[in-house]
Amino acid sequence: MSTVNNDRTALDPTSGAMAGIDARNKSAMAETEDRFLTMLITQLRNQDPLNPMDNAQVTTQMAQMSTVAGIQQLNTTLMAVAGQMDVSQSMQAANLIGKEVLVPGEKVALGTSSEGEKVAMPFGIDLVSGTTSTTIFIKDSSGKVVREFDEGPMQAGVYSKEWDGLDNDGLPLADGAYTVSVLASNDGTAVTASPLTHGKVDSVAYTSSGLMLDLGLAGSFSLLDIRKIM
Repeated sequence: MSTVNNDRTALDPTSGAMAGIDARNKSAMAETEDRFLTMLITQLRNQDPLNPMDNAQVTTQMAQMSTVAGIQQLNTTLMAVAGQMDVSQSMQAANLIGKEVLVPGEKVALGTSSEGEKVAMPFGIDLVSGTTSTTIFIKDSSGKVVREFDEGPMQAGVYSKEWDGLDNDGLPLADGAYTVSVLASNDGTAVTASPLTHGKVDSVAYTSSGLMLDLGLAGSFSLLDIRKIM
């Protein structure tokens, strides 16, 4: 018969760490409260009978102590929330393995299929606002424009594009690495437009810089770099 593990620490990898942090914070808070009360009692015992502490002073000190305790409890809660968010992001990132995505970049590769047809890697563009004129350029390794696409007016957003591997004259180009650039404007005013490169998520790594996605030849990218999941 199978059994179900009800140990919360086993189910949630952050629960053990959060429990340790919570215990340390409670211990530190208790020590702070003890020191505060000891100092307050000492003050009361040794106060000048002719000039005793008034209620306002005692109340102010107690309020300061409560504020410190509240901040410590808030920090504990925020750390627990951050831990849960990290776990959630890790699970979401793991689900991306095997998925094709678009990330910032200008690379596009061109190859030939077993049937002899030209096959180009998909690419994309990212427009921050609407345009009245949008032009996409494919360039070879020397920077020469070999193919131009007039996309006309477009709405703001992320678009995936495909290239048939042909030049402006309809002739097939040599296999290899090419780059994409975008020129966009709205009634003559330049619009920020960025090219996007394609990649397939091979693995996910949790690093000091956060979650990183390995896209093979496309390189490594942050989870936040993803512009579109294909």
